[in-house]
Amino acid sequence: MKFKDKVVIITGGVRDIGRAISLKFAGEGAKLIVNYYDNPEDAAVTEKMIKELGADCIMVQGDMTKWEDAQKVVAEGTKKFGSEIHGLVNVVGGLVGRKPIEEQDEAWYQLLMDVNLKSVFLVTKATVGFMKEGASIVNFSSQAGRDGGGPGAAMYATAKGAVMTYTRSLAKEFGPRGIRVNAISPGMINTSFHDRFTKPEVRGIVANSTPLRREGLATEIADLAAYLVSGESSFITGTNIDINGGTYFS
Repeated sequence: MKFKDKVVIITGGVRDIGRAISLKFAGEGAKLIVNYYDNPEDAAVTEKMIKELGADCIMVQGDMTKWEDAQKVVAEGTKKFGSEIHGLVNVVGGLVGRKPIEEQDEAWYQLLMDVNLKSVFLVTKATVGFMKEGASIVNFSSQAGRDGGGPGAAMYATAKGAVMTYTRSLAKEFGPRGIRVNAISPGMINTSFHDRFTKPEVRGIVANSTPLRREGLATEIADLAAYLVSGESSFITGTNIDINGGTYFS
């Protein structure tokens, strides 16, 4: 129970990788503040699963690209669990869709930057004042931020690359306060994300091209997130850890 009596915020924490992370922390005894956007059914299922593990949680709806909603998540969470937050996992983000550059406009650019970068900025800003020495932040980048992404994913890849740089900057800024900041960069993970945006034949090619010859699992990402929040990684900060079965080496 490495997170017993620890309070952790997980944004986008009710499906796929986010749900796996929520359940991992719940199983380790954390008190959870779980954010979701527009899927109350998924939130209800995740809440039930968390409570079946014996963990306490609060589910908070909100758009993490809005400052008021980011503040609301923190305010409702600290009202329930007290004024100290020990961990923050910024899962919110997404490809949204694939478009070649000629079809992109300013609204598309802004949407992708807001969902993937602005959300990290706003939630971190709202949370860090409640963190003390020993706290940890985990952001989510992507292999796309390393290699430029697939067809039509230029803005997504660019935003995820920016998350890597922002993570390094935060690590330098918060380090003297004893707060660590790292990022996870997943490759092909078996989730509904790729069910929506990646053709089955492409998934097969990518999986078979990895040294491990398979897609990753959401639970494997959750294990890494828990490690980075825990004291077991107490001298790790400013890193962007690739978890992709060996597809890409940084």
